[in-house]
Order: sequence, then structure tokens, then C-alpha cells
Amino acid sequence: MTERVLVIVPAWNEEQNVGNTVEEILQADDRYDVVVVDDGSTDATAAVARSAGAIVLPLPFNLGVGGAMKTGYTYAQRHGYARAIQVDADGQHNPANIAEVLHGLDRADISIGARFADVGDYSVRGPRRWAMVFLASVVSRVTGAKLTDVTSGFRAANARAIAQYVRYYPAEYLGDTIDSLVAGAHAGLTVTQVPVAMRPRVHGRPSQGALGSTIYLFRSVFALGLALLRGRRKASA
Repeated sequence: MTERVLVIVPAWNEEQNVGNTVEEILQADDRYDVVVVDDGSTDATAAVARSAGAIVLPLPFNLGVGGAMKTGYTYAQRHGYARAIQVDADGQHNPANIAEVLHGLDRADISIGARFADVGDYSVRGPRRWAMVFLASVVSRVTGAKLTDVTSGFRAANARAIAQYVRYYPAEYLGDTIDSLVAGAHAGLTVTQVPVAMRPRVHGRPSQGALGSTIYLFRSVFALGLALLRGRRKASA
């Protein structure tokens, strides 16, 4: 890897985390350029990210991860980047693993930094875990690759995948993860995964709990069904 790499950081009200995340990325490798897509934040996310050394693309209102990532991939394509990688602003994706995930692009168009792949101690139980196992099983069949973590946002794209994401990158719930993989597979893109260890969120609390996990289960299965249906319609069009 000799060319510069665009690291896309979607961020919504992450003023407590984004600065440290940007600094860690820039320290990891001097070939990384960081773009923070400020997804309509109402706090100081943009100012903190800019002070830490990132280019900031401000969105006028919250579009969700899908809209933020499409913005980032559009920036990557317009500025000639051959590789781009998503790193979440909350600190859970370790910038030290970026190079490993990027190396997955040597054998595929999309490389996923995967939990549940015998690295680290990240664990999920109950309905959320059942949903993740089911989703991974189905998407593995669609992509033709053995995947364990299809909801991970820690993923890299080569030029072919960047072009596909600029043409179509879903904005609905889980579309940025599941639907983007299914759509990519239907467009002929190949997928691989690289085992990584996730870190705990530094500040703030992720949504958890029994009720939230149950809702996640039903919404994720519904999202997968829509992705598969959309793929069939495109294939027959």
C-alpha cells in the first residue's frame, strides 16, 4: 500500500470522542487522510474534528450513517482515492487495525473488520446475537464468502466498491451495512473479512437492553428481506 487512503468518519454529536479518534488515525500512518462527515450534529463535533486535523464535511441535518457514508465515498471518488475505509467516531474501531482491514482489499473489493472471528473478547447475547448469526448466514450465501459480522461498520472499499457506493448507498436502517453488502454482491463485488478486536465506547452509552435487542432482531430481519427483494428486482430489470 503506497497510495494515500481516505479514512471516512461519520459522526453525529460525538464531540467527546471524535477528536481522539482523528488523532489516533493520523498517528497510525502518515498516508491516511481523515474526512469527518458531520451528520447534522448540534454539538461541537465539527470544530473538535477540525482542530484534531480532519477535513470536515458538514451536513445541514442528520441523514444517518448511510447518507454520511455516501457523502464520504463521493468525496473519495472525486479526489481520486483508490481505497477508503470507514472508522466510527466513538473509538470502538482501533485505528491500529486499519492496515489489516485494508490488506483484505488485496483479495476482494470490500473488506470487513469483523468481530466474532476468534479475535478479541467482544460478545453479544440474546436476540441481538441471534439476529447477527442469522444475518451473517444469509449474507454469506449471497456474497459467496464466509462472514461472521455483516453489521460491522469497520470496512474498506477499493475503487470498484467506491464507485458502486457512489451509485447506490442505502440510507435506511441497517442499509449502510447489510443492504450495501447485498447490493455490492449483486453488482459483482467480492467480499472478505479480517478478524479484529473491538474496543469499548469511550464516552456515551450505546443503545442496549432487552427491549432494544428484540427490536433490533425484527428490524434487522426486515432490513435483510428488503435488501434481497431489491436485489432481485434489479437483477430482473
